[in-house]
Amino acid sequence: MTDGSFDELLAFVEDELAFATSHYNDSYLDRRISSRMRRTQNETYAAYFDYLRADADEQTALLEAMSINVTGFFRNPEVWTGIREVLRSLTATNETVRVWSAACADGREPYSVAMLAHDDPDIDESAVQILGTDISEPALETARGGVYEEPRTVDLTDQLEFLDDYTAYVERDGRTYRIKRHIVRSVAFERHDLINDEPKTGFDLVICRNLFIYIDNEYKQPMLRTIARSLRQCGFLVIGKAETIPPALKSAFTVRDTHLRIYRREAKETNSLTREQSGSNS
Repeated sequence: MTDGSFDELLAFVEDELAFATSHYNDSYLDRRISSRMRRTQNETYAAYFDYLRADADEQTALLEAMSINVTGFFRNPEVWTGIREVLRSLTATNETVRVWSAACADGREPYSVAMLAHDDPDIDESAVQILGTDISEPALETARGGVYEEPRTVDLTDQLEFLDDYTAYVERDGRTYRIKRHIVRSVAFERHDLINDEPKTGFDLVICRNLFIYIDNEYKQPMLRTIARSLRQCGFLVIGKAETIPPALKSAFTVRDTHLRIYRREAKETNSLTREQSGSNS
C-alpha cells in the first residue's frame, strides 16, 4: 500500500461518499478495495480510482463492500447463553426491555434476540422491544424482508439449533429460510452510523459484536462512548469475544462475564458522560 493512489482513493471515499475510511484499519479497507478491483478488472489503485470516480454504480458497490456484513444466527452459542440470562433478569424486573443490535448487518442477530425471547419461558417476550441498526441500506432491506438464502458453505440449520425447535419461528423451503411474520413484526430496523450519528437513549441491552476488531484504536473509544450514552443506568453491553473495553472507559462498565464479554453500565458514570456529551454539542 505504498501507492499514493490508495490514500487518494480513501480520501475520495471519505470526503465525497461520506464513508469514514479514517476510522478503519488500512488492512481491512485494502481487502475490500482489492476485491472490487478484481471484480472490475482494474489492476492498480490509480486505475480503479479513475473507474470509481466515473461510475456511480461502482461507488454504491464499493460502499456496500466496505460495510461489515459478517453475521449469523446465534453466532457463538455460548455467548447467547449469557444473553439469555441477561434477558431473563431484565424482563423479571422491568415492564419494558429495550434491546439495540448495533451494526446488525442483514438482521440475523436481532432476529436471534426475538426468537430467543419467544422461545424461553423465563423471558417475557411481550416486554422486549428490539431495534436493529446498520449503515448499509441494502443489508437493512434484507433484514426487513427476513428471507435468507443458505450458501453452500454454511448450514443455517446448525446455527438455528440453538433453539429446541426453530421451525416455530422460521419456515424452510430448500435453501431458503423465511422468518415468520410474528418474529419479523417484533423487530424494527433503521439506519444508524456509530461513527457519525448521535447516541440513542434508554436501552437496557446493547449488542455490538465483532465491529471493533476492524476499527482503528483511536476511534473505538468515541464509538463505545456513543453506546454507553445510549444505555440506561445498569444496562448491559455485549461485545465480540476478541474485543475489549479501552482502559479509559473501564470506569463506565463493570464486568458481568469476562469470557463472554458481557459488561454492565456503571450508574455512577452517567452524569459525567452526560456532561461530556453536552459540552461536545455546545
